[in-house]
Amino acid sequence: MKSAREHMKRPGMKLQQLRYLCAVVDHGFNVTAASQALFTSQPGISKQIRQLERELGVDILVRQGNRITGLTEPGRELVLAAQRLLIDSQELHRIATSHSAADSGSLRVATTHLHARYPLIPVISAFSRKYPKVRLGLLQGPPAEIASHVGSGRADIGITTGPTDADPTLVMLPAYQIHRCLIAPPGHPLLKSRRLTLAAIAKYPLIVYDANFSSGWTVSQAFEKQRLTPNVVLSATDADVIKAYVASGLGVAILQSMAYDPKADSGICALPVDHLIAPSTTHIMLRSGKYLTRYMFDFIEMFSRKWPPALVRNALRKNLREVRGHS
Repeated sequence: MKSAREHMKRPGMKLQQLRYLCAVVDHGFNVTAASQALFTSQPGISKQIRQLERELGVDILVRQGNRITGLTEPGRELVLAAQRLLIDSQELHRIATSHSAADSGSLRVATTHLHARYPLIPVISAFSRKYPKVRLGLLQGPPAEIASHVGSGRADIGITTGPTDADPTLVMLPAYQIHRCLIAPPGHPLLKSRRLTLAAIAKYPLIVYDANFSSGWTVSQAFEKQRLTPNVVLSATDADVIKAYVASGLGVAILQSMAYDPKADSGICALPVDHLIAPSTTHIMLRSGKYLTRYMFDFIEMFSRKWPPALVRNALRKNLREVRGHS
């Protein structure tokens, strides 16, 4: 069988057919749901996908009677190629638009609550002053969701602290390190420790991040490595919520240092814990082959001076060569 890329070069194929196919897959092989999402008819979608299969000469979908139950082996490869082509077609429009209106457009950033709430505020403020015609959108979620947003093209840029063994088509640019601290109400016994230990922390009620977030599993792993079982009384996804419950006396927490302000957070105190939990790296996440406008390059450099446009371009080119070399 020819490769997916060779098949996609054959004449007669339409982007509309690929959109219909990907919509059916995205909606769990429910053609009715796909047709409603695309505002078209169910028979029309079925007809176009059948036509696509005839043009390619392979079955893409597994059918049982009138039901679609999954993808064939070549279908899995073809859907991945179709998804890439649809994303690339969107990039063509973005490239054309960016040259006709270089200082206007949209920028979608996928990130966690922590980054949206703290380091991104001054960046977005400065960016909006420089590019008032650019529509900014924030998509918040855990690292896996951020990677999905960037990989699918729903977000232009991702900012996250998490595992870097994601999709190889995602380019990870290290920006800075996240340090952590123990926070507790004033006068708490742990704040008097000469050298804080995880064993000492495990003796007290602990408030933690949800395990889907990097700080959640990072802290959990630190206790597991020392075979300690902390007394977790609450998990949350929001640093401000965690601080509020610590201030209320429910427990102590290990929090990112950037989320603690000794002036603003009057109901809690903090101690550094770098000797207990190694700092994590925050990355700027981009999709391989992604076309970046001038204002996107500016946003990246505003967030991290380590990544001027020339270095970002080099990283994107290097990743694209590596991806193509393994395809």
